[in-house]
Amino acid sequence: MPLLNIIHRTEYRYATAVAPGPHRLMLRPRETRELRLLSFDLIVQPAATVTWAHDVAGNSIATASFSGLTDTLSVESRMTVDLGAQAWPVFDIAAAAQQYPFRYADEDWIDLGALARPQYVDVAGRLSDWVEGFVMGRPTDTLSLLQDVAGGVSNRISYQSREVEGTQGPLETLDRGWGSCRDIAVLFAEAVRTLGFGARIVSGYMFDAARDRIGSAGAGSTHAWVEVFVPGAGWISFDPTNRSMGSANLIPVAAARHIAQVAPVTGSFHGRSGDLLGMAVHVAVEPECEGVRQPAARTISDREA
Repeated sequence: MPLLNIIHRTEYRYATAVAPGPHRLMLRPRETRELRLLSFDLIVQPAATVTWAHDVAGNSIATASFSGLTDTLSVESRMTVDLGAQAWPVFDIAAAAQQYPFRYADEDWIDLGALARPQYVDVAGRLSDWVEGFVMGRPTDTLSLLQDVAGGVSNRISYQSREVEGTQGPLETLDRGWGSCRDIAVLFAEAVRTLGFGARIVSGYMFDAARDRIGSAGAGSTHAWVEVFVPGAGWISFDPTNRSMGSANLIPVAAARHIAQVAPVTGSFHGRSGDLLGMAVHVAVEPECEGVRQPAARTISDREA
């Protein structure tokens, strides 16, 4: 895999000068055995005081604090990463977890906590009933089961870019039969949680060299997927939007229990509600040898950031 250059720029425009509140930025990739961050630059306009911290999940959080008034606000991150994930990974699953159902070790179960519990109300058990259809028997092969659930989500849900507020709940996505990558990720995470697996939502970037991935624009874009914890193998990436497993083309930035916890840019401003004219997001993911080309702007709603 070549070195990748990534640009991610978010621009707000206001009808009049407003006072921006603190903005929470989740833009710095998570370094792993398969991903090395070689450089990272954060440019914020107007000038801001930027402080860094790690949240409870170990994600890098930058907080930009502003003084004064402005009619535009821009947050741009530029980074170079070395993505060394294998295209066809082999997962060394612990013997005790190769067949489902299995029991997590007590220490793992305590640490997984809410990650192994559904986050959305389903009084009638509709989601668990649907997921149960993928369990061919007890016992059954663990990895095959997870792949079957991911494939079932892909077959049931059609991808549709959705530039509106928030994320659909899993039952809403199941009923509609369509959703964005974040909706599909939430559905898959909730589905495997009903089976007792620990799962977390991941946001980041997708590299699409062949330009044949669902949810990608050009050679890459922002993306959402899921990591499932399997003893021995650890956190395994599943991208149900593209029916793929493993991290070969994925650059993780943030991982958390709930999709709302991994938004790249969140913040507020002091002014009238109608002062916000719009927001544009520009993303480019390119091999370093090609350089980073300026992408076309994609205007989305304020609440989708």
